[in-house]
Amino acid sequence: MPIPKAELHLHIEGTLEPELAFALAARNDVELPYADTEELRKAYLFEDLQSFLDLYYGLMAVLRTEADFEELADAYLTRAAAQGVRHAEIFFDPQAHIARGVPIGTVIEGLSRALDRSEERHGVSTRLIMCFLRDESAESAMETLRAAEPYLDRIIGVGLDSAEVGHPPVKFKEVYEAAAALGLRLVAHAGEEGPPAYITEALDVLRVERVDHGLRCMEDPELVERLARERVPLTLCPLSNVRLRAIDMLEEHPLARMLDAGLMCTVNSDDPAYFGGYVDDTFHAVREALGIGQEQLRTLARNSFEAAFLDRNAADEELRARYLAEVEAYSFD
Repeated sequence: MPIPKAELHLHIEGTLEPELAFALAARNDVELPYADTEELRKAYLFEDLQSFLDLYYGLMAVLRTEADFEELADAYLTRAAAQGVRHAEIFFDPQAHIARGVPIGTVIEGLSRALDRSEERHGVSTRLIMCFLRDESAESAMETLRAAEPYLDRIIGVGLDSAEVGHPPVKFKEVYEAAAALGLRLVAHAGEEGPPAYITEALDVLRVERVDHGLRCMEDPELVERLARERVPLTLCPLSNVRLRAIDMLEEHPLARMLDAGLMCTVNSDDPAYFGGYVDDTFHAVREALGIGQEQLRTLARNSFEAAFLDRNAADEELRARYLAEVEAYSFD
C-alpha cells in the first residue's frame, strides 16, 4: 500500500479518462472529434498550457448531468484510494460548465453524491473547492460566487486557475474579499507560468492560505525566505510542470531544492488523466528523477495533511491527527 497522503491540487475535470469520455459521449449523444480512445490519448501531447486548456475544455462537452459528475468523481476517488490518498480537496470549474448551459447546481449536486459517500466507500475524506477562471472577467467570477451561495454548505473554499500569464491575482481582489466574508478558505494558482510577483500578489492582495504550484518562487530568494518562514503550503504538480513545458524534464524540477530551502511542499497530480499519472505515480516519479529519499517522501506526505483544510471543528482535527499518525507509522519496506 502506498504511503498515506492528502491530495490538495486536483481538478476533477482533469480526471476524465478517455474511456469515460467516450462512455459519457455515447450516453449524452455528443460526437467527439476522435475515432477512439487511442486517438484521443495521442491528442494529449501539449505544447503549452493553452494547448492543453483547449483540449481540456473541449472534452468537458460530455459532462451534462448530475449522474455524469457523480460518475466522474467516483472514478477519481476509486483511483485515488488505490494511490494511498486518505483526504482529497477537489477543484471544480463552474464557469466552464455554466458557459455550456449546465447549471452550477447540476455540477455541485452530482459531485456531492460521490463525495458524500466517499469515506464509507473509499476511505477518503473530501472537501470541494470552487475555482474561478482567471482568463474570464472578475465580474463573471463574482456572478459565479453569488450563484454558488445556496450551495456553500458543500464548498469549503475558492481557488483561481486556467491561463495565468496576463491575468494577475489583483484582478480578483474584490471577489476574494467577498469569498472571505462568506467564510470560504482561499487558495490560488500562482507562479506556474506567471512570475514570482504573482505569488507575492496572491499572498498580499488575495490573502490566500495556500499557493497552488508556486515553483517559480525559486527565482526570488526573498520570497523563498518568506514562504519558508510563514510556512505557506505549496501544492506542486511535477508531472504537470513537465507536460506543460514549465520545465523541460523532471530531473530539472526544483522540488528537492525547495525542500532543502525549508519550503512546505506537497506533491499532487493536477489533471492526472492528461498528465500521465495520479498522485502516487508522481511520488514514484520524483523519487526516481530527483533522488528524493524515503524520509523526504514522508515529509511530503506529512505536509499534505498539515496543509489540508481540516480545522473546522474537533472532528476535523481528530481526522488530521489520525492521518498524521498513519504517515509516521508507515514503513517503506
